[in-house]
Formats: sequence, structure tokens, C-alpha cells
Amino acid sequence: MIHSMTGYAAVQRDLGLAILHLELKSVNSRYLDISFRIGEELRFLEMPLRELISARISRGKVECRGNLASSATVPRELAPHAGLLAQLGKLEASVRAVLPAAQPLSVAEVLRWPGVLADQSLPQATLQSECLALAETAIDEFLATRSREGVKLAQMISERVMHMRELLAEAGPLLPVALAEYQERLTSKLREALSSHDEERIRQEVGLYASRIDVAEEISRLTAHLGEVERVLKKGGAAGKRLDFLMQELNREANTLASKSVSSVITGIALELKLLIEQMREQIQNLE
Repeated sequence: MIHSMTGYAAVQRDLGLAILHLELKSVNSRYLDISFRIGEELRFLEMPLRELISARISRGKVECRGNLASSATVPRELAPHAGLLAQLGKLEASVRAVLPAAQPLSVAEVLRWPGVLADQSLPQATLQSECLALAETAIDEFLATRSREGVKLAQMISERVMHMRELLAEAGPLLPVALAEYQERLTSKLREALSSHDEERIRQEVGLYASRIDVAEEISRLTAHLGEVERVLKKGGAAGKRLDFLMQELNREANTLASKSVSSVITGIALELKLLIEQMREQIQNLE
């Protein structure tokens, strides 16, 4: 299946003491580019999350957001650190023994002391297992959105390919007529320009030039490239780079078709082909 590089997923899990939020979103990129915007309490999980994402996603600029929010249903019980309180008491007694006029520590100052006020928190191992499990769910949803978008893009490309095939089928029967008419016009001009009226030379010149303006080979290559586009779409997987290369080849052949054309109708077909190719190229930039 073809996948888009555009995707989004947001999930959350109630861990009792806190609610864990994870969000994944991506846009197109030439390679896989993962960035993180996560809270400090989850910073230690950046490497495991990066490995998890890169194992299942191959291309795109992916942003991972995550944070822990306090749970409104479970009150958090705060308690001072007994050992640290005892140490602060001894330190204060030592200072006041030397400096009796020193102001005693207030309750607010003690509670603001780093590490004094401890609260209930999730063990790091529990947080890691819960976060990675939730990340798997987020990636599943994220890939599902990419898949749905990829189906739409593949359908659009297939429709353009079908239209291009119709245009090439229309151009095919026009080639012999257009070439014959141009040869006739060129023959008349050569007869006027050559005073010798050397018919053999005229036929040689006309035949040589006709071979230069014959676009049958370009139409054949365009048809072959369209067949390859359909094959790649049917095969699925990471097809963006291959399809982008095919768009370059299609555009090259369409340019040659337009430059060699001696018929206004065929020129119009070539220009419409170029428009369809450009439309496909824009969408292929979003494919993984």
C-alpha cells in the first residue's frame, strides 16, 4: 500500500497520578527527520521513542510531542523529606551557635528548599513501559492516517495516468497524417528554393528531416513510463522516490514531444501531458 508522508495522531492514557499525552504529526521530507517537544519528566525517553518511530517510519519530517498532566481525580499527597529536614535543623543550629543574631528559617523557606517537599510520583520504569506502549498505539493510528491519505493520492495519480493514456491514444493516429502533411509542405518549399528541381535530393532532405520530427518513439517511451508508474503504485511500499524519478522521465519525453511536434493538435496534447505530469509530481512529493 502507498503511504503519504502527511499524518497525525494524538493519544492519552490515565496513569492514575497523571495523564500521559502523546502526539505525532508529520509533513513531507526527503529523509526521515524526527524532532521532539516533550516535558522534562519524559526527556529520558527520547532515545527509546526515536528508535520506536524510526523502526516503523522511513520518510517524513516527524514531530513527537509528549507531556504529563496532573490527574484531577487523584489528589497528590505532599510530604516533607524527613531526612533532609533533620539535616537543615542541624545546619541551622550550627549557624545560630556561631551567629546568634541570625534569623531562623521560616516554614515557607524550608518548604522551598530543593528536595524538601517530596510528592508521589510514578516510578521511572513504570513511566517508560506505559509511555512506549502508548507510543505504539500512537504510531498505529499515525500510520493509519498516512495510509488513508496514501490511498487518495494513489487514486489521484492513477486517474492522471489514465487521462495521459487517453491523450497518447488520441495522438497515435494523428502522427502519420501530420507527418505526411508536413512532408508535403516541406517538399513544396524545397522545390521553390532549389533551382535544380533535383527530386532525389528533395526526397533525401525531406526523409532526413522527417526522421528528426518523428515523435513515435517519444510516445512509445511515454506509454512505457506510464506502465511503470502503474506497476509501482500496485506494488506499494516506499514508492515516492521511484515515482519522482518517473515523473522526471515523463516530463523529459513530453518536452521532446512538444519541441518536435509539427502539428498544433499534437503540441496541445504535449502541453496537456506536461500539466498532468506536474499535477502528479506535486502529489508524489507527499508520498513515502
